[in-house]
Formats: sequence, C-alpha cells, structure tokens
Amino acid sequence: MPSNEIVMMRIYFIGFMGSGKSHWGRLLSANLGLPFFDLDQVIVERDGRTIAEIFADNGEEYFRLLEKEILTELTTTHPEMILSCGGGTPCFFNNIDYMKEHGRVIWLNTSTTVLVQRLLKEKNHRPLLKDIPDDEMKAFIVKKLHDRKLYYEQAHLRLPEETLSLEDMKNALTA
Repeated sequence: MPSNEIVMMRIYFIGFMGSGKSHWGRLLSANLGLPFFDLDQVIVERDGRTIAEIFADNGEEYFRLLEKEILTELTTTHPEMILSCGGGTPCFFNNIDYMKEHGRVIWLNTSTTVLVQRLLKEKNHRPLLKDIPDDEMKAFIVKKLHDRKLYYEQAHLRLPEETLSLEDMKNALTA
C-alpha cells in the first residue's frame, strides 16, 4: 500500500485491556489527522452509564450487542477513522471478520507481565477485573489471553506494544 493511502482507511486497534489501544489510537489520530473513537467511551456516552454499570444492570450479552451496534454504526458513518476496541470486541458476533472487511486491524501485543502491572492499578474501573484478587490477576490474564488469542491473531498487523514507536506503526501500515 503506498504511503499516501494510510489516511484512506479505517484502523481498528485490538488487544487485551491495558495493552495501550486508546493511547496509540490517540497518538496515531493526532499524527494522521483522522478522527479517533474509543468504543467503550462511545458506549458510555450513548448509554449514560459506565461499562461496570451496564454489566451489573444488564449483563455481558446486552453490552456485547450494544458494542456490535455501535461498532457497525461508527464503521458505516466514518470511511476514515481510528477505533480503539474493547478487549473482547473481536471475540463476539464475528466482529473480527467485520473489522477485517472494513479496515486494517492492528493487534497491540503486550506481555503478560506488563498487563498485570497496568491492570492491578486500574482493576476497580474494569468490570471483568474488579472481583479478581491481586494474586490471581496473572492467571486470569493468561487464561483470557489464551481464550482470545484465536481472534487477536487474525489481525492484519501484530505489533509489540512495549517497544513500539509511532514511526514503526506508520511504517507497518504502509508496508
């Protein structure tokens, strides 16, 4: 793909929670001048409740349906955008296939050690983690990563988040 085509696309960031999807999405968005959306943030704005409240009140199935609806809406209304997806987004309703058909999917691959460090600090804000004891966090992450790996590996690009630079990312997108 010629480098001038990098802005003519939708870019979907996938990866485990805490892998840096929103961070890198915002950086790339600012650099390329493309609109950026954080799927979880859009869900919160639309629904009027936090992700934790949605899970508590309506359960994961309701959340995943809402997630799919907003993913589809953002994709159909934005021919160019950068979207940070939730950690589980690619694993439901054929979302990974949908994203691959409509843009470039980037898996930000982050080590378990770094994920544990990051997520222990913010576990109270993440519904899937809030009830996990600190000493069980690593085992939980390893299991969830194992369950989701099949979906994450389908991404167009797999980038090592911990050593990534903006230039590396842009070069990978134009390769």
